[in-house]
Amino acid sequence: MSFQDKVVIVTGGSSGIGAATAIKFAEEGAKVAIVGRNKSKLDNVAKQCGNPLVIVADVSKDADVKRIIDETLKKFGKLDILINNAGIGQSANIQADNAMAVFDTVMSTNLRSVVYLTHLAAPHLVKTKGNIVNISSIAGLRALAKDTFSYSTSKAGLDHFTRAVAQELAESGVRVNVVNPGPVRTDIIGNMGATAEMEEAIFKYMQGMTALDRISVPEEIADLILFLASDKAKAITGSSFVSDNGALLKVVDRPKN
Repeated sequence: MSFQDKVVIVTGGSSGIGAATAIKFAEEGAKVAIVGRNKSKLDNVAKQCGNPLVIVADVSKDADVKRIIDETLKKFGKLDILINNAGIGQSANIQADNAMAVFDTVMSTNLRSVVYLTHLAAPHLVKTKGNIVNISSIAGLRALAKDTFSYSTSKAGLDHFTRAVAQELAESGVRVNVVNPGPVRTDIIGNMGATAEMEEAIFKYMQGMTALDRISVPEEIADLILFLASDKAKAITGSSFVSDNGALLKVVDRPKN
């Protein structure tokens, strides 16, 4: 797949799926704008992306979202592909005192930012007949754990937003799809405050949740993202692609009598 001279924005590009995606796009000739909050991490990724545009920004802030689009257009003059990958996870029981604060924070980053970025990017993608790939989760398809109603709701909303906008933009030749990963070894758990020991225990538990008994690495999801963004997927829009090592298929054994 060649993305020679295509202009790509990747949010959440400082680590994990976003970093792997930005690097692969750059390897295929794309001009990449990588977005994240951690400048040192972004700089490390940038070293593997040739000469990318590095944008330190918080997608939950409207001014930063507008700056992402403005700086990309100023640098490259157009936009071909938008990868909405930035996301956070925070836990709270629905009865907890901080339930609404957690909900607002998660929804602001995981869903509202995608809506606003899409709103601002759409006119430019129409000009280039570009496309959008949103990064969701199997948590949008099934509630997986207690105290994660905010995360699950944000991802379910992202899935349906994808379908709605795909329907709207199809007449302009713009495709919109969504990827729903299962367990992927990234730093999202550590970013939620888990210790290294807790993080490893959680990943081991997640591995046991999958039918294939494995956890993906970010590059596997990046490969799927690049396929959907490429001309090889020119007939695909409004679709959800699950890559979860069979987590949604896993049958929990019943206790023996």
